[in-house]
Amino acid sequence: MNDLHFDGRILFLSEDPALLVRQMHGEDLTLEEAGKLRDDVSTDEITPGWTCFYVDETLGKYPYVGLTCGGERPITPNGVKRGGFSVTVAGTRYGKGSSREASPFAEQAAGIRLVIAQNFERIYRQNCHNLGIYTSTDFGLIARIRANESIPLDDLIQGLDPVTADILRCGGLFNYTKARASGLVVLEKAPAANRPLTYIEKIIARSARVPAHAVGALPETVFVRADWRYSHDYVTGMCASFLKKHQGDDAQLVDVDSIKCFADHLVYLPVSMSPEKRELGLLDAAMAMGAMQEAFCKRYGVRLHGLSSSGTGSEGICHSIMSEQYVLPGQIAIGTDSHTPHCGAMGAFAFGIGATDMANAWLTGDVRVSAPKTCRVRLNGSLRHHVDAKDIVLHLLQLPEIKNGSLVGHVFEYQGDAIADLSTDARATLTNMVAEIGGLTGIVEPDNETVRFLSERRGVHFKLEDWMCSDEGAHYAATIDVDCSMLEAMVAQPGDPGNGIGVSTLVEDVAIDIAYGGSCTGGKYEDISAYYEVLKWGEEQGISLSNGVRFFLQFGSQDVRRRSEAAGMLDVFERMGVELVDPGCGACINAGPGASRSQEQVTISAINRNFPGRSGPGALWLGSPSTVAASALAGRIVGFEQLKAQSTTAGERCA
Repeated sequence: MNDLHFDGRILFLSEDPALLVRQMHGEDLTLEEAGKLRDDVSTDEITPGWTCFYVDETLGKYPYVGLTCGGERPITPNGVKRGGFSVTVAGTRYGKGSSREASPFAEQAAGIRLVIAQNFERIYRQNCHNLGIYTSTDFGLIARIRANESIPLDDLIQGLDPVTADILRCGGLFNYTKARASGLVVLEKAPAANRPLTYIEKIIARSARVPAHAVGALPETVFVRADWRYSHDYVTGMCASFLKKHQGDDAQLVDVDSIKCFADHLVYLPVSMSPEKRELGLLDAAMAMGAMQEAFCKRYGVRLHGLSSSGTGSEGICHSIMSEQYVLPGQIAIGTDSHTPHCGAMGAFAFGIGATDMANAWLTGDVRVSAPKTCRVRLNGSLRHHVDAKDIVLHLLQLPEIKNGSLVGHVFEYQGDAIADLSTDARATLTNMVAEIGGLTGIVEPDNETVRFLSERRGVHFKLEDWMCSDEGAHYAATIDVDCSMLEAMVAQPGDPGNGIGVSTLVEDVAIDIAYGGSCTGGKYEDISAYYEVLKWGEEQGISLSNGVRFFLQFGSQDVRRRSEAAGMLDVFERMGVELVDPGCGACINAGPGASRSQEQVTISAINRNFPGRSGPGALWLGSPSTVAASALAGRIVGFEQLKAQSTTAGERCA
C-alpha cells in the first residue's frame, strides 16, 4: 500500500475545553480556530490508570478521558469513537510519562490512525509504530487530509530510520517479526564504529545486529540482545494477549530464564479501589490482569515474583528486585515500565518498552534500539547536607533545555565529583527519573561503589572490566553542568515534575494532609534511612507528626524492609505513628494507601511524577525523602535543614 486516505475527522487537542466539547458535538475546527494546543499530553491523560485494566478493544472507549484542559476533563467515554475521528493533533512532548501501550492502542481502537504533534516522547512513538499507527511532525498534512488528498506512505515515514520504516510498511512489529522468522528479513552483525565511543555505545556494539541490506554502513537502528526482559501485572496480560493474537497458542519463547514477571502494580487494589469503580467492574478487570500474568508464567515456566509470604503487598517493585537480584554492569535490561532506567545505576543499559516490543522480545530474545544521542550531565562540587539525588533531578527537570523537549530520547550519562559521593541507591534516583526527563535511559559508569553494592547487598564479587567506561574524546550531543554546592532542597509544584522550585522560595506556607514515602524512586534502603534520620531527630526533639497529617511509608522490596528492621528503624517509625506499608507501587499509581481521596487534600510525596490524577484527585507535590519526612513533622512543606533551623530559633525564643 503506497497511499493512505484518512476518511475520519481531525481532533485538535486544544487547551480550551469548550473547543474540545464543540468538536465532540460534531463541529470541525481549523488549526487556527483550535488555538493553543495542549503541550505535554501524558499517557496518564490519554488513558488514566483505571482504563488500563482492559487489554482488548474495550480501550477504544477511553482515549483522552483523563485529558485536563482549563481545569476540566471535557472528553467523556466513547467520545472519540462516536465522533468518528481518525487524526489527533497536539503540541509538544506528546505521550510523555508512562510506557503504557494502552494509550496508543486505545487511540487505535477508537479509530485514530495518525497522530500529529510538534514532537513525541520516545516510548509512546515507538509503541505507535509497533501497532501500525502513523505519527508525524508535519502540520502541513492537516490541510492535505482536509482536502481529501491521499497521502503517500513515504510522506508518513519520512525521516524515520530504515528499520522503523520497514516495520510500518509491514503494518507493525509483529508482522515484521514474522518476516524475520520466515527468512524474509535476515539480521547480521552490525559494523563497528572506528571512533571513540560512549559507554552506552560500547554496550550496544557488543551484540548489535542489523538487516542484511544495512550492513554496508553504520545503521541508525539495531537489534541488541536483552540480558533481562521483565514485565509486571499491569502490562503482562496485554503482552500475552498480543502474543496469542498474532502468534497463536504455539508461540515459543527464547531463553525463558532471562524473563521475569512481577506482581507490584495491582496488589493493593482489593483494599484501595473505590466503591464507584468497583461498581463499574474495574476490580474484576484488574484481577483478571493478574490472573493472566499468573497463567502466562505457569504456561511458559517464567519466574513470577508475586505476593509476599505474609499475604500483604508483594515481594517488591520490579525495578527494585531487578537491581537487588539480577542486573549486572554492562548488561542490557528491558522492562514494560518507563522507570526501567532505574537499573542504569548499576552501569547497565536499561530502558522501558511497550507491550508489543516485549512480546516480540520474548519471541526473539532481542529488541530494537535507535543509535542514541548522549547528554553528559556533569555533577560538579559537593551536595549540601540533606540535599540529595531527588533534588538534583527536580533541578534538572525545570531547566529550559529539558522542558522544551530538545533532549527527548537522549541517554543521560551522569558524571562528576558528586557522583563519587552518591550511593547506588541515590544513583538509581537519578537514572530512574530520566523517565520524567524524557530520555531513553540514564546511566552511571560502574566503579568501586558499584562493586561495594553488589558485594554487600547481593553477595556478588564483581570485577570491573576496562571497557566499562566512555572513551576519551567520545561525542556528546549536549552537556549540562550542575554546581551541586548551589543546590537546595527542591519541590515540584502540582501538575508536572518540571514545576520545580527551591523550598526556600515558597512564598506562602503549603499545609499538607498526606506525606508519602515509597515507590521505586523513594522506597529504596537509603530512602528509608533518610525518613528515619528525620523522624529520629523529631523524636529526640519531642516533635511528633503534625496533627491531622498521615505519613505512609512503603518499602520498595521485602529485602529493603528486612534491612530496615534489622537496623532498628521500624521501631522509630511505629512510635512516631508512621503507617508502614508492604511493597507495591501503591499510591504512586493511585492504587494503594497514601493516595489522596478528595480534591481538597494536599500531598507531599517522594514518588517520581505528579501528573493530574496520578496519586488521587488532590494536589500532589514532589520532594525528596527528607523533605517528605520533615513536612510530615511540620504539617507544611519544608526542607529538613529549614525545619531544624526553625526549631532552633523557636527554642531560643522560648529560652
